[in-house]
Amino acid sequence: MPDATTPLPVQTPRDHGGGLDAAIARHGGDRRGWLDLSTGINPTPYPVGPLPHDAWTALPDAGAMEGLLTAARALWQVPDALGIVAAPGASALIARIPALWPALGSGQTGGRAHVPAPTYNEHGASLAAHGWTLTEDQPDLRVIVHPNNPTGTWHGVEMLDAPRMVVDESFCDIAPERSLLPHLPEGDHLVLKSFGKFWGLAGLRLGFAIGPRHLTARLAELIGPWPVSGPGLAIATAALSDQAWAEATRARLARDAARLDG
Repeated sequence: MPDATTPLPVQTPRDHGGGLDAAIARHGGDRRGWLDLSTGINPTPYPVGPLPHDAWTALPDAGAMEGLLTAARALWQVPDALGIVAAPGASALIARIPALWPALGSGQTGGRAHVPAPTYNEHGASLAAHGWTLTEDQPDLRVIVHPNNPTGTWHGVEMLDAPRMVVDESFCDIAPERSLLPHLPEGDHLVLKSFGKFWGLAGLRLGFAIGPRHLTARLAELIGPWPVSGPGLAIATAALSDQAWAEATRARLARDAARLDG
């Protein structure tokens, strides 16, 4: 079994949204003149206030991390029986999740993963790099993005029928009542959350995994110490605790969507 110092498989770079500098270099203009529709990031981000001096000067404190995880648990109503781990972006978790089940992914036992397409391409690429076979037939693991990126499709509970599930809810904070977290059966299942999308602070790089404590503990080992910066801890704890801002943002996004649809 790989440990926290084991190198992860090298993966081929993939195209993603947000390449605004490359678009400007090719087509001209400046950032003020471009409307970037290649990513699903809230264009009206959470307001970042002044930060304590030691958020910048000291190593991230364990107490600050505990405060962040407490705020995350409250926001997403995480049951006490489940663990939660923070990482420098949901993509950092996606890169490490296949290593949670190394025997299945080694190729020796034919680990089989179902990643319904089209969807966010990091999931399938990370699994393939760890030796998993991507197939719909009798999967050992199913990964669903809920709502899906880029189609916006919401999945039903009938999809939660594989022996292992990863439910990527990076975009689910627009409609938290549709989360599949309360419907996950017992077992080796994970739910991923992203901070950058709904709160509009993608550059902060913060994501979470929720699931059985033995899985979240293993992910913490694979990620290593200080996964979130001091400023990130302070900003995200305040943002996740601000229910009034979240409710107002959901209402604004609904109005904006209706205006665009009309």
